Amino acid sequence: MRAVLDANVLVSALLSPGGTPGEILARWTGGEFELVVSLHLLKELERTLNSPKIRDRVVAEESAQFVALLRDYAILADDPDVVPSRSPDADDDYLLALAEAERAVLVSGDRHLLGLGDEFPILTPRVFFETLKTQR
Repeated sequence: MRAVLDANVLVSALLSPGGTPGEILARWTGGEFELVVSLHLLKELERTLNSPKIRDRVVAEESAQFVALLRDYAILADDPDVVPSRSPDADDDYLLALAEAERAVLVSGDRHLLGLGDEFPILTPRVFFETLKTQR
């Protein structure tokens, strides 16, 4: 199985390794699914990790190591050339296009994206984690 984790899920995994997003990341490092990232996603992640709210909780070196881990070991896919407008939040359209191009499920807690679950394979972190547990 392939998955794209949105930046907020990745940040949550770093902030709370024992939470569901952290457990998902542990499953990835254990080889239970393929994680797909793109340069756009990694840049969004870096921006979020460098925000004042997050910088107070994670040191810069740890943030840089986390992004490097993803860049080096996840599947680094090309950002789609064409990004159709499909989400109520235009900033999320690239995630839909990336997941679609890579035939991956999109894992997000974003209500705008989750509202499109009837049209696209989008799962909450909890549902994705439960899916991984049943595939063992």
